[in-house]
Amino acid sequence: MFTFTVSWFHIAPNCAKFNMHHKNFSQKMLAAQKTLLLLFVGVSLAHDFITSAQLKNIEERLRATEETLTELKKENEALRIFTKASSDKLESIQAENKAKKVAFSAGLLASGSQHFGPFDTRKILVYQKNFINTGNAYDPNTGTFTAPVNGVYFFRFYAHAHPSNQMAVSLHKNNQIQCSVFLLNPETNANGSNGVVLSLQKGDEVYTQLRENSWVFDDENSYTSFSGFLLFPF
Repeated sequence: MFTFTVSWFHIAPNCAKFNMHHKNFSQKMLAAQKTLLLLFVGVSLAHDFITSAQLKNIEERLRATEETLTELKKENEALRIFTKASSDKLESIQAENKAKKVAFSAGLLASGSQHFGPFDTRKILVYQKNFINTGNAYDPNTGTFTAPVNGVYFFRFYAHAHPSNQMAVSLHKNNQIQCSVFLLNPETNANGSNGVVLSLQKGDEVYTQLRENSWVFDDENSYTSFSGFLLFPF
């Protein structure tokens, strides 16, 4: 009797919980059935109230909406293409403006002092002491300036000679001499300088060249130098 009573008290609460869950489930099912019934009735009533003219009007409005969406998609694609073209144009203008900032100046020696020459053939002078190289159009490895844009440029170069040494330096544009300096066995230290304004196309090269059997000298004072800058593009 004692054992049966204990078992009953353990089982009874579980039965109560089951009945409660079953009751809740039944209520939810009934509510769902009522909702479905109301939806069905609503659809049936709506169908009864919609006339063929109204249905045709709805179809026409849907068709018009679809056409509007199609037009909006076309306009959106056109706007995307226009935005891309504008962005590309802006990047091109920015790159062009950046290329218009061109200026360089360099001394022949980065440090120390040295004579260059004489040589049996002409040699391009490679200026290694960088003062400024905006636009990186001057190459300190070759001594050559390459025009980044079409434009009018100004160039000037200086060359230093010691006594009894011939000094001859020329400025070239694409292998053509543009201007030169020349000293024949000066009695004292001497400097020669020349400058020129050139019309260059993008890619044109400008450099200075030491003539054969000639000397130049340079030290930390940069007596021998080469400079140039863009005056205006065209």
